[in-house]
Amino acid sequence: MSFLDRERTVAPPGYSRWLIPPAALAVHLSIGQVYAFSVFNAPLEARFGTSATAIATIFSISIVMLGLSAAFGGTWVERNGPRKAMALSATCWVTGFLVAALGVSTNQLWLVYLGYGVIGGIGLGIGYISPVSTLIKWFPDRPGLATGIAIMGFGGGALLASPLSNQLLARYASQPIGETTPPTDAIVPTFLTLAAIYAVMMALGAWVIRVPAANWRPDGWVPSEHTSALRTNANVSAANAIKTPQFWLLWTVLFCNVTAGIGILAQAAPMIQGFFAEIDAASAAGYVGVLSLCNMAGRIVWSSTSDIIGRKNIYIVYLGVGALLYLAVVLVGQASTVLFVALTGVILSFYGGGFATIPAYLKDLFGGYQVGAIHGRLLTAWSAAGVAGPLIVSAILDARRGAGYEGPSLYTLSLSIMVGVLVVGFLANLLVRPVDPRFHEENRSAAGRADLAAAGGERSTR
Repeated sequence: MSFLDRERTVAPPGYSRWLIPPAALAVHLSIGQVYAFSVFNAPLEARFGTSATAIATIFSISIVMLGLSAAFGGTWVERNGPRKAMALSATCWVTGFLVAALGVSTNQLWLVYLGYGVIGGIGLGIGYISPVSTLIKWFPDRPGLATGIAIMGFGGGALLASPLSNQLLARYASQPIGETTPPTDAIVPTFLTLAAIYAVMMALGAWVIRVPAANWRPDGWVPSEHTSALRTNANVSAANAIKTPQFWLLWTVLFCNVTAGIGILAQAAPMIQGFFAEIDAASAAGYVGVLSLCNMAGRIVWSSTSDIIGRKNIYIVYLGVGALLYLAVVLVGQASTVLFVALTGVILSFYGGGFATIPAYLKDLFGGYQVGAIHGRLLTAWSAAGVAGPLIVSAILDARRGAGYEGPSLYTLSLSIMVGVLVVGFLANLLVRPVDPRFHEENRSAAGRADLAAAGGERSTR
């Protein structure tokens, strides 16, 4: 297994750094399937004879485990390198499908929770952060572009997995699929097929991935020429990063951006039908597809833009302009479907851009030393927002339905709350300042050597 060791993945001279984004994409396109898990909701409900909430819990567990495994496994990923991390991610992700398939075949829902939710969720978290630090090291001149390409794959994974899963379910079903005949017998072979496909894709990504040699730099790129108030060449460890106010400000920024984005995603189809009574189910499904494209496009477009205008400035756009767009949806969103789709589409592009830009923002503030581990710990904001966003929207929706509201008024209150959430994130971003030099590893090492020398001097005089 030494093939997986970090030392075996150092790139030879002449290795093209442009092979790294496809390797990262192979992993992110695979684990991005989690966004398409709703395809299995109806078949699983019928198979287990249970509620929608019981099946939706599978997705919630996987997202929570994503954040937790990214937070606790980040330092391990930095220490062992991307190939071993991708191999572990692939093992957990594929095993999750296999255990879930066993649960479906034996009618044991808890095995699906354990498989897809817990084990698969660990694969999600490790796989999500595994290429981030490596990409930043290969692209110090364009970190926003590099991470945007990879994380775009996570958003795009659902666009591939959703039609693929539907085709597999239809192919393996013993009878034609209808509203009253979900393909319960097709779930197991579909899970097994997806496991095989993702095992190959992720193994290829792990095989291709390399880390740059020590002191490697892009041709013509001089680090000292690319520093600014918020862009440093110093380094902060993951253990010390969480002691800084900058980490928690960015945690708040990401939490607010994700909560607001999920606020739309959680009720996208029924929301557009609530605003426009003439929208049928097929059109609403098409609208969800448009939002997915905007989410994916924003990850590459806005993250690349951050390389030009700066990370703090791009988050001013995400949060400040995003708040104004949310307000516009509340005030004038009913004017036309085109306007509604345009406003919410841009908001979802900011949601995707926020995910893709945050690793580069962390690198600017904390350096590249343990940026993958720091990113993993920051992703706990995603887990928290993944719970808070849907709860806010669903709770308000249920309360307003109970009070007799209908149409757009069912959603205007929750959308207005999201304006306030984005304003909080906007203010947190404005407060971000350079990290105090006392947290820099270089200064801490120098201080430690001085203390050791002083202690040695005292002992020698005694």
